[in-house]
Amino acid sequence: MSYQINEELLRFRPKMAQDKVIFNDFNLWYGEKHALIDINIAVKSNIVTAFMGPSGCGKSSLLRGINRMNDIIPVARSTGEVLIDGKNIMGSGINVYDLRKRVGMVFQRPNPFPMSIYDNIAYAPLLHDVAEEEELDKIVENSLRGAALWDEVKDRLDDSAFSLSGGQQQRLCIARALSINPDIILMDEPCSALDPIATIKIEALMRELKEKYTVVLVTHNLQQAARVSEMTAFMYIGEIIEFGATRDIFENPREELTEKYITGRFG
Repeated sequence: MSYQINEELLRFRPKMAQDKVIFNDFNLWYGEKHALIDINIAVKSNIVTAFMGPSGCGKSSLLRGINRMNDIIPVARSTGEVLIDGKNIMGSGINVYDLRKRVGMVFQRPNPFPMSIYDNIAYAPLLHDVAEEEELDKIVENSLRGAALWDEVKDRLDDSAFSLSGGQQQRLCIARALSINPDIILMDEPCSALDPIATIKIEALMRELKEKYTVVLVTHNLQQAARVSEMTAFMYIGEIIEFGATRDIFENPREELTEKYITGRFG
């Protein structure tokens, strides 16, 4: 089985980028289940980093560690550190509300609000007090442009968000995440519910977003990880089995378990 690696990725040198997110001895439990075990990795800025692995391996749990979304699960508890720009976000003095302004998230299925296209984008800046009403038109336009959606919806901003196609709805959700100017964009299986044409558009958008943002992607699609990411972590049963440049992971994996997974012998 072969994977087409993006030409840009062939030139990528991991040491040239700065560390944006660092996990230090991070562990997570759901009740008695040890979901993440001794995670020690650094996510670099302004690239796409993919977390891949079979279902239930902990990919989404690790992603949610970056914006502390695991906190909303009553039985979840964690130890260790998660540093963003050198600051431990797991500390008791961290304002989680402010953290989630810096770390936008796009979920597996498009989840637009039951309101107009315009209001879907304007809602977050107003909620988080990051804009005055007179600034909203520009924020809406810039966010939709950033999600490569403006030209498709600029004449129908008052229409319901549910009038959009599935792929457009997902790009609307990306635009909504961009509207409060985050540093990091988390994407949890953003293409799993989309058709191939919509998937191509979202993948192209990921490549554009990394110019301004750090993008972290959870995907079960190995080809997608190979196409869009510069760094890839392969996870299995709560552990990082291998983490490195995507080209190395797919063309010359160090671990036998990684090689078995990418060649389809399990997972």
